[in-house]
Amino acid sequence: MTDQRNDPRPHHDPAKRFELEIPAPVEDEVPRRYSPSRLWAGGAATALVAGLLAVVGILVARGLFDLAVLAPKGEGAWGGADTLTYTLATAGCAFAATGLLHLLLTTTPDPVHFFTWTALLLTAITAVVPLGLDLDEGSRTATAVLNSLIGIAITVSLRDVARRSRG
Repeated sequence: MTDQRNDPRPHHDPAKRFELEIPAPVEDEVPRRYSPSRLWAGGAATALVAGLLAVVGILVARGLFDLAVLAPKGEGAWGGADTLTYTLATAGCAFAATGLLHLLLTTTPDPVHFFTWTALLLTAITAVVPLGLDLDEGSRTATAVLNSLIGIAITVSLRDVARRSRG
């Protein structure tokens, strides 16, 4: 019979077979606090930037490339009421994204990660939808590119706002 004290094989105690080891708490699991006022102020600034980006995109598409984005070509570089509507809708999307981000910040374990993925997938949808419209190819492409740029700008801006709004 061998001496168990010098045996190199691990000794298994049958009584400990069903014990669970509880891991030590992880420092990242500390609840993070965010300042809603800073978050929404950043959301408002993002809405302003997104709206201005929409105006610049329309001016470039219509004025430089003569593409009928959101209004017939005869309406000039500024377009008509559709330009204002598109700009306001863009700002509204930025505020909606801020609301989504606020919800995720208060309910999910990795809110910035989930927000980024959600916003980028929504951006992809807004880029693909115009490609299926019954318009000339240039207008479809310009609208898809503009929607992509606006979505990326909102996503990146709000991702950074969330990281800086820790209270």
